[in-house]
Amino acid sequence: MMSIVSAIAIVSGLGLVGAAILVIASKYLSVEEDPRIGEVTEALPGANCGACGFAGCADYAKAIVSGEAEIGRCVPGGQKCADAVAAIMGTSAGAATPMRAVVLCQGSCEKAKEKYEYQGVKSCAAASLYGGPKACSFGCTGFGDCVKACKFDAIHVVDGVSVVDPDKCTGCGECAKVCPKHIISVRPVSTRPVVLCSNTEKGAVTHKSCTVGCIGCMKCTKVCPTGAVTVENNLARIDPEKCTGCGECVKNCPVGAIRDFA
Repeated sequence: MMSIVSAIAIVSGLGLVGAAILVIASKYLSVEEDPRIGEVTEALPGANCGACGFAGCADYAKAIVSGEAEIGRCVPGGQKCADAVAAIMGTSAGAATPMRAVVLCQGSCEKAKEKYEYQGVKSCAAASLYGGPKACSFGCTGFGDCVKACKFDAIHVVDGVSVVDPDKCTGCGECAKVCPKHIISVRPVSTRPVVLCSNTEKGAVTHKSCTVGCIGCMKCTKVCPTGAVTVENNLARIDPEKCTGCGECVKNCPVGAIRDFA
């Protein structure tokens, strides 16, 4: 009986000694964290969307404090967030450029023809393996993978096509990451127009499948005073560096494929 009691006492003693060693080691070997990391993390929106290029808000905060990343990378937080972080860091944030997602397709159920009735998994990724149910294989599949990915409730499927709510969109880019057709683009909010089509087939083929698809007629190129609009692979493209936002291409597009973005 005494041997058991002695064994218990020895084991308990060793445990207490080991615990004491760990406490002492943690005290003298610990690396103190810069308190600004916690403050910056609190100032960030907590979306952990990855738009800044880091795994989450905490990692981005560490990078800011260590000088590895600039302050204005938080797209969801915008200018208000940048100013708050700058105040913590004792510097100036500069002007943040607001970003917003745009779906480069207007192929709603009314405007885009169906190729077949899809009976599979209601997922854009799954449906896209077969080209999607719409006659235009370049257009929005409309099953809402982007809707599920958005943490801000800023995108919804309306009449068979995804539509961005400009008042809620933060430009984080999560919707663009999951779109299997790659037709969601995150762009700086500006007065420049955008071509809301991704179809590169010949105009006659495009028009048969969608009444608002770009037909490559080049009317937009002819009326652009700065040469900002070109047609490549049967699809109009706008050079943001040359575009002045005059709106002539929007007015003269016969199918309404070019719209104002702002």
